[in-house]
Amino acid sequence: MPEVILSAQDLVKHYPIKKGILRRTVGHVKAVDGVSFDLHQGETLGIVGESGCGKSTLGRLLMRLEEPTSGKVIFGGDDWSGASGRDLRRMRRDIQIVFQDPYTSLNPRMTVGDIVGEPFEIHSDVVPKGGRRKRVQELLDLVGLNPEHINRYPHQFSGGQRQRIGIARGIALNPKVLVCDEPVSALDVSVQAQVVNLMEKLQNELGLAYVFIAHDLSVVRHISDRVGVMYLGRMAELGEEDEVYTRPTHPYTQALLSAVPVPDPTLRGKREQIVLVGDVPSPANPPSGCRFHTRCWKAQDRCKTEEPQLEQRPDGVGAHRSACHFAEPRVILETVDVSGVVPDERFASTDVRDTVVSDDAPADLQRMIDRSEASSGDQAYAPQDVTRLIDEQRGDHRPPTV
Repeated sequence: MPEVILSAQDLVKHYPIKKGILRRTVGHVKAVDGVSFDLHQGETLGIVGESGCGKSTLGRLLMRLEEPTSGKVIFGGDDWSGASGRDLRRMRRDIQIVFQDPYTSLNPRMTVGDIVGEPFEIHSDVVPKGGRRKRVQELLDLVGLNPEHINRYPHQFSGGQRQRIGIARGIALNPKVLVCDEPVSALDVSVQAQVVNLMEKLQNELGLAYVFIAHDLSVVRHISDRVGVMYLGRMAELGEEDEVYTRPTHPYTQALLSAVPVPDPTLRGKREQIVLVGDVPSPANPPSGCRFHTRCWKAQDRCKTEEPQLEQRPDGVGAHRSACHFAEPRVILETVDVSGVVPDERFASTDVRDTVVSDDAPADLQRMIDRSEASSGDQAYAPQDVTRLIDEQRGDHRPPTV
C-alpha cells in the first residue's frame, strides 16, 4: 500500500457564537468535531454529505486557511498544525486547493497569465523570472486551454474554462496533494464530466493525491478510491468506494444512496427508498450520543447516550469503518452487470435509418406504423395554434393578433 502523505488526527473546529454589547460567547457552532483519516500517495479520497455537514470547513482546515480548535494535520511526517512563517510557506507549496465557485475564486482585474503565475511570485525559486510566461502557457495547455489566451481576463471565459484556470493555478507549484472543494458543483453536467476526466488525467500524469469534496454521490464514486461520509461535523462511514456504495452499513449512508436517481428505466421502482423524518439538527446544539439518532429508524436508548466510534464493522463480505452501534449491510439497489452483453445492432450506430419491420412483428406495432405512414402523405399539415392565452375559453371571439 502507498505511504500515507496526509493525515488528519481528531480535527476540531468550533466557531464561537457571540451576543450582546460586550460580545460574550454564548455557544459554539461545531462545524468539524473530531474527524480523522489518512490520505495515501496517489489516491483520491472523496468526502460526501449534505449541505452544512462540515465538508468545506474540513478542506480549509487541511489547507490551514482555518486554524483548528484542536487536533493535528500531519503532512509528509511533519505536524502542520503548529507550523508558521517560512515552514508554513514551504509546506503550502506541496498542498494546494481548487475552490468551488469559478466565478469568485479568480480576480477579475488580473489576466489569466497573472492568475496562474501568481504562485511563482510567492515561491520565486520554483521557476526563474524569465521563464514564467512559458511555464504559464504550458500549464494552460496542460488543462486544455489555448496558451495564446494568456492575456485574457476571467470574464472572457466560460464557467468550465474558469475552473480549468483554477486547476492550472492549483498545480502550478507541482503539489503532492490537491484539495478540491466541490470543483464541479457549479458547472453543467456535460462540463462536469470534462473537468472530472481532466482531473483524472492530471492525477495519472503528475502523481497527485486528491481530497475530493462534493455532494454528488455519482461524481464521487466515479473519481474516488475511498469515500468518507460526513454528518453534522463527524465521519459516519469510511471505506473503499465499492464497500461504501454496494455494502453500506451506516443508516445515514443507506438513506443517501437510496435518494440517488436511477438512470436505467428498467430499475426504477425496484429500489428501496428510505425517507428520513425530521430536520437536520443545528450544529450549534447537536444531539447527545449518536448525532443521527433523531432521524434514524434503528435508534435505541443506547444511541441517545453513548457515542458510536468509527470502527471496523462487518459489511457482509469484509469489514470497513462505520460509526453505528447497529451497523449492518443493506442492499439499496440490486444491479446487473451488462458489460458482457452484446448491444442490439439497431443501436450500435448513430446513423439515422428507417426501421424495418419483420412479418412476425406484433399487430399493434404494425398498425401504429401504418397510421404513421398514412398521416405523412402529401397532404398539407397545419399545426395547432399553441399561442392561445391560458384564460381563453371556448366561444371567445377575440381579434387576431397582428
